[in-house]
Amino acid sequence: MKNFFCFLLLGLISLNVSAQDAKAKAILDKVSEINKQYKSIKAEFTFSMDNEEEDIHEISDGSILLKENKYKLQLMGVDTYFDGTTQYSHIIDAEEVSIKEPDEDEDEALNPAKIFSIYENGFTYKYVNEVSENGKKLHVIDLFPTDEERGFTHIRLKIDQATNQISALKSVGKDGNDVSIVLKKLTPNVSLTDKDFVFDTAANPDVDVNDMR
Repeated sequence: MKNFFCFLLLGLISLNVSAQDAKAKAILDKVSEINKQYKSIKAEFTFSMDNEEEDIHEISDGSILLKENKYKLQLMGVDTYFDGTTQYSHIIDAEEVSIKEPDEDEDEALNPAKIFSIYENGFTYKYVNEVSENGKKLHVIDLFPTDEERGFTHIRLKIDQATNQISALKSVGKDGNDVSIVLKKLTPNVSLTDKDFVFDTAANPDVDVNDMR
């Protein structure tokens, strides 16, 4: 779920994909161009997962910090840090942190900074329509994975026409799990240092450390 979530979240922050629909491509190129100009990003969002058949309805607020190839993700009681080399997963209620160095394949899936290369060849897309929600005019675009082994049929994006930012996305899962992310606030060029992407063990002496490096 964590790998899949990181993959989805970058839909809120930037896109750079290749496919057939010219109108969709022009819109997505604007989204990508704007966000790639930012030196850093803070995004606040609402994350939800629904499965009607299993009567599962979960919702949680979260946030992410991004700078270069580093990130800090806060979601569902877990703070995940990545400093470009090492990943720290802090389970807050359990007072436990796991430390590891992701291998190349895992790093591609988890690191939001590297998601751009995944998008370039991973999707086709189609412009669906234009809708109005909460006083905003939104473009609706569907992304379809070219890899049939992906766990979802498509991802629906809603893009604010005024800001060229993605306001929401929904992944329709093949297993009945539909994952949605709604952007509440995006702040570019926030002041961040390398310390923001490392779990401070010295400042948390009561946390059990599981170092798997």
